[in-house]
Amino acid sequence: MSSNVNRSVLDLIGNTPMVDVSVLSPNPRVRIVAKLESQNPFGSVKDRIARQMILQAEIDGVLQPGQTIIEPSSGNTGIALAAIAKMRGYPIKILMPTSVSIERRQMLEVFGAEVILTPGEEGSNGAVKRAQAMAAEHPEWCFLYQYGNDNNPRAHYQGTGPEIWRDCPEISHFVAGLGTSGTLMGTGRFLKEQNPDIKVIAVEPPLGEKVEGLRNLDEGYIPPLFDAWHGFDLLDRKRVVRPRESLEWTRRLVQECGVFAGISSGAALAGAAKVASEIDEGTIVFIVCDGGWKYLSTGAYTDDLDAAEAKAESIIYF
Repeated sequence: MSSNVNRSVLDLIGNTPMVDVSVLSPNPRVRIVAKLESQNPFGSVKDRIARQMILQAEIDGVLQPGQTIIEPSSGNTGIALAAIAKMRGYPIKILMPTSVSIERRQMLEVFGAEVILTPGEEGSNGAVKRAQAMAAEHPEWCFLYQYGNDNNPRAHYQGTGPEIWRDCPEISHFVAGLGTSGTLMGTGRFLKEQNPDIKVIAVEPPLGEKVEGLRNLDEGYIPPLFDAWHGFDLLDRKRVVRPRESLEWTRRLVQECGVFAGISSGAALAGAAKVASEIDEGTIVFIVCDGGWKYLSTGAYTDDLDAAEAKAESIIYF
């Protein structure tokens, strides 16, 4: 068999390309580079953690042949888990808020997942609580729990971080959204071990405002992984990004650079632009978490900006 042919679609996860989008930098002495996690086979950065969590659970004996998997997800992790579960013969139940885009639900159904909807007003936290309760009622199911599973940041420590260092060793700042915190913790720790001067910056929404499922640490829920990986020591700073800024920068990314990305990528880019305007020189790498395909129904790319911003309050994009 040709050595250029992959044995399985799982081998296509990772080694995502990087592209210079410095045309968007407010500072001519600061490069901005996007890591295109949208190029993973199931469409997002979460492909990495889904593969790692399932394969390690098999190795550890936590996941047995034919066992049911249960997981809360606002979309991307659920899609990747459902795809891999289907390939490996596991039934899977995904709990998600009603406030996710319709395309996410459709993708889960494509891969054969059972979708259990939770109240939209409770957001991602409501889905997490319901999944925890159901997992407690059904100990025979496998609850991977991405918010507390060490394989989440480990996937980035072993993959995303080394790839960025290999492809862009001149990196001075790393910017990513804060969801489960796995991307920031795993990638950030690896990069700082290579060069302690690299700054790690989290993008979060303003207190009390919703931006695509990103988390504000001051609102009370701190992902267990953030604590376990010493997040407050690792993070150099946080940048607050408002919903309108996320939409504006998402549109600029596709219109000026041809990168069709999800809204959380616009949030990360907005954070990167803020950092670029505050430093003298450097190279900022940010994560393009997923593509824009799953969000076309929201009008985020084509609606009047005011209308799109109003919708952003009720739809989880991340």
